[in-house]
Amino acid sequence: MHLDGSCHCGSVRFSVESNEPVPFMRCYCSICRKTAGTGGYAINLGADHRSFKLLKGMRYLKVYQAVIDGKQSTAERHFCGRCGTALWLYDKTWPDLIHPHAGAIDTPLPVPPAHVHMMLGSKPEWVEVDDQAGDEQVPTYPKASLADWHRAHGV
Repeated sequence: MHLDGSCHCGSVRFSVESNEPVPFMRCYCSICRKTAGTGGYAINLGADHRSFKLLKGMRYLKVYQAVIDGKQSTAERHFCGRCGTALWLYDKTWPDLIHPHAGAIDTPLPVPPAHVHMMLGSKPEWVEVDDQAGDEQVPTYPKASLADWHRAHGV
């Protein structure tokens, strides 16, 4: 599925092809929650890094790399330096993948048949998990990858 994305102020625009476009996984870790989460979690999609095109705004792009257990993460969180919109995550550990934030996507996305609520061990008390029948809840990372989940749900 072709995805177009942008920041809130319109300074950055991008496009990418995604085989995993259903916004099903909600991450409650402190990094996602604080850099991109509005309801206490962030939603990332899976896409093909080779198809990624930055259409506008290179000069406004900023990158944040979190420190985890005293070491800098290899995950690069890209955001707009003008408006602060979280745009995508790229990690050279998985060079074929890029993870656009669902909130930055302008293309209508499919409605997920269920959700996976991950990193619940990091969730603060004030965040309520809005889980529905069929949702999975995991304290850390789920066993299934983005691709595995899409195959299992026929999407």
